[in-house]
Amino acid sequence: MESSSNSDQNEVSVSGTPTSSVSSPYRRTYSDISGLSHRFDVQSFYNRPSKTNAVVLSGHDEDVSEDAVEPKDDVDADGEEGDSDIDSAEDAELEMMRERFAKLLLGEDMSGSGKGVCTAVTVSNSITNLYATVFGQSLRLQPLSTEKKDLWKREMNCFMSICDYIVEVIPRSLGTNVEITETKLRSDILMSLPALRKLDNMLMEILDSFTDNEFWYVERGSSSMNSSGGGRDTGTFRKVVVQRKDEKWWLPVPCVPAEGLSEEERKHLRHKRDCASQIHKAALAINDSTLNDMDIPDSYLTTLPKSGKASVGDVIYKQLCTAEKFYPDQLLDILKITSEHEALELADKVEASLVTWRRKTGGLTHSKSSWDMMKDIGGDADRGNDKNHILAARARSLLFCLKQRYPELSQTSLDICKIQFNRDVGKAVLESYSRVLEGLAYNVVSWIDDVLYVDRTVRNRED
Repeated sequence: MESSSNSDQNEVSVSGTPTSSVSSPYRRTYSDISGLSHRFDVQSFYNRPSKTNAVVLSGHDEDVSEDAVEPKDDVDADGEEGDSDIDSAEDAELEMMRERFAKLLLGEDMSGSGKGVCTAVTVSNSITNLYATVFGQSLRLQPLSTEKKDLWKREMNCFMSICDYIVEVIPRSLGTNVEITETKLRSDILMSLPALRKLDNMLMEILDSFTDNEFWYVERGSSSMNSSGGGRDTGTFRKVVVQRKDEKWWLPVPCVPAEGLSEEERKHLRHKRDCASQIHKAALAINDSTLNDMDIPDSYLTTLPKSGKASVGDVIYKQLCTAEKFYPDQLLDILKITSEHEALELADKVEASLVTWRRKTGGLTHSKSSWDMMKDIGGDADRGNDKNHILAARARSLLFCLKQRYPELSQTSLDICKIQFNRDVGKAVLESYSRVLEGLAYNVVSWIDDVLYVDRTVRNRED
């Protein structure tokens, strides 16, 4: 993940407004496409009779039978006015659908000259922008508004319906000399898409559970910071939160009662945090698997140095090469990384060296799934005399450890390049969907941690 997960939270909003709510979005110039129309359903649209299609495209959704077109004399003036308002609203919505669908088909190139991006990148951009539209201003633990929730479900259903037509052909034998072919959903979509839908629903349920809370929020810098907010004193907790998140001035301040949260409320928060953390790990695993399945673009390979040592430098190469047993955590402690910017820079270097060593072993002929990569790791023991295999395995473990230590780390240069040059629409849907869910899950965990931090600090002061 535009996941996760995973990224600097200041670069998320489409409008450029810093929002800490979205982590690990793909760093690209966002188009103004937020998705398809609220009501547009690809499958139902193309399953309509031809006459119905003509009516829908003309801006009306009435029955096309002869009885339907006959004027009704018994409609009073009020009824005509009401029907007119409904028709106007439907026409406006249909016009918006036409505009968004046209932009999607044009590949974000409004000139119509065919210079737009491919469909896969357009779909990826659209899902990212939809997520920023719905969740970009969500900065606290509370249910989504009905309007935003409906918008998210409707438009994501449109994007998901694309995958209904991505199939693979499988031969099936009917006898000794008879063989037929049948189609089914592509295996990666069949496995990952239902899981992502389930994770999506679980995240919505977690947000919906925060209704009658013992904690509340105030805006930083507002007059309520030093006065009562809704009958609850907030001044006591101002210094606690400001010292902890002084660099994130746009975040609302979580507040708790003077005696702290009740045990039941703390138990509820911890339970929801554990659930959101597991969702984050699952979405991250799907996103990593999808990215690993994507081919490495030639444009990235041409930028690689001739040796992996030139990428990582002498210090890291010496640790990777000379140690009998490699411990990535110890190496990260030696490097003393002080910021996420340094962590991302190191991740790019390690990944570049990893690709270089894999090329030397002939392991980049085709893209590899996560299972294939795990088999490679297991097979390194059998290829112990091959130095490139050992270095690639250790670089992979170092990169994995680095991402675990910095879960907010933005996507690496290789991941961005893969998404930019990806031509597989199915993988684009899975990657962008898992990425935005990864970011939302991470934000939920962070918001819960904020509340628990304030509660713990207040109770410690009383003690």
